[in-house]
Amino acid sequence: MDILSRLQSITPHVLTGEDALPYGRDWVGKYETAPLAVVRPATTEEVSAILALCHETGTPVVPMGGNTGLTGATAAEGALILSLDRMQTIREIRPEARLAVVEAGVILQNLHEASAEHGLTYPMTFGAKGSARIGGTLATNAGGSNVLRYGNTRDLCLGIEVVLADGRVLDLMSELHKDNSGYDLRDLIIGSEGTLGVITAAVVKLASLPLAYASAMVTVPDLSAALDLLNTLQTRTGGMVEAFEYMPRDYMANLKRFRADLTPPLGHDQDHTIFLEVASTMARDCIPDETGQLPLTAHLEETLGEMFEEGLVLDAALAQSEAQRRVMWEIREAAAEISVAIKPVVINDLCVPLDQIETFLSRAETTLRALDPGFGTCVVAHLGDGNIHYTVYPSTDDLADPLMEAVEDIVKDMRGSFSAEHGIGLSKLPSMRRRKDPVALEMMRAVKAAFDPKGILNPGKTLP
Repeated sequence: MDILSRLQSITPHVLTGEDALPYGRDWVGKYETAPLAVVRPATTEEVSAILALCHETGTPVVPMGGNTGLTGATAAEGALILSLDRMQTIREIRPEARLAVVEAGVILQNLHEASAEHGLTYPMTFGAKGSARIGGTLATNAGGSNVLRYGNTRDLCLGIEVVLADGRVLDLMSELHKDNSGYDLRDLIIGSEGTLGVITAAVVKLASLPLAYASAMVTVPDLSAALDLLNTLQTRTGGMVEAFEYMPRDYMANLKRFRADLTPPLGHDQDHTIFLEVASTMARDCIPDETGQLPLTAHLEETLGEMFEEGLVLDAALAQSEAQRRVMWEIREAAAEISVAIKPVVINDLCVPLDQIETFLSRAETTLRALDPGFGTCVVAHLGDGNIHYTVYPSTDDLADPLMEAVEDIVKDMRGSFSAEHGIGLSKLPSMRRRKDPVALEMMRAVKAAFDPKGILNPGKTLP
């Protein structure tokens, strides 16, 4: 009770009991914990005072953004949840420098909307953009559908402000594109899932808002043809492909089952469907011709037509309006919702070399079928960067771990990663224990001890 009264002297926004329980439930529904309390600071100074108090008392702290993660990284049994949801200020948007200065609690979509008023965009997007917060995306080094063109969250960040475990504020709010002055602590903290410090603010890069988009759903005979299509589009557009998303037959079956309101323009019964989008900031691509068609759309249509003649594209449907484009995006962004609709579920978020994706899928199907003839899958992939969301449905709970280990075996053999963009949290701790290089784990533990000697920051996460 003493620490709660002392927290309330820092900020009145302290939740306990029944009021705190909603923060203890993760989005997937796998982890349900009872936090000691939830504290909701509004300033970096309040975060600093809270962490100084927790350091003094040895109280474990779990930082939380939008709580949209998939790995249990915000599970907080008996710990203090430090929610950044009140730190929602967009401090600056500087169009000439193409940057924004934002607090950690800013919702991703709100930054999109604020940037658009200046003809700019923060080019990170994924299905949870309406609730995910900037601090959480930095803490997990989030990916998304536009990584192909703009990179992961780490690539979009110039600087961060971090409160350390003992309450000291580490000012890394650089606006520089080049700074070679020692160890890059910014990149170390990005992706550390709140185990090294609490991110309270960031300087992020903005890009020119595209003037026009050309979007399409395409079916291809196989993934080799899909990569030919991607490379052709990249060459012909000068790298303007923003999204290249793969949805095979099992994904479409789940979509039909759980989101019957969404109908793919080429139907559900396709083996290999690609959603692709090309975007341009050049006026020459974006001024309609006498028929009303954009040159960008005409160019995409011409390219797809040529590849159809070569047999590399089986069918294509181009979005003819913004409404049709949004439906295509919604079909892809329903992935998280429909993937976890079946239980038991094993969420694999992996990455392999681009030209090995088809090999991985074939090997995984054969290997897992031998272990569990009744297993099912729901696969969706950011095909342009090799990130596969390989969701597995074991026929029984006791087969979940063997199936996950079998997937990891294949990924390791292909020199891939068992965590591409979701992070480690709790659910991938066994994977870290089994698969991460022991020397790397030893160095990570040394870093953790240097930043957080009492081990109060998000304990039990990321490092086995």
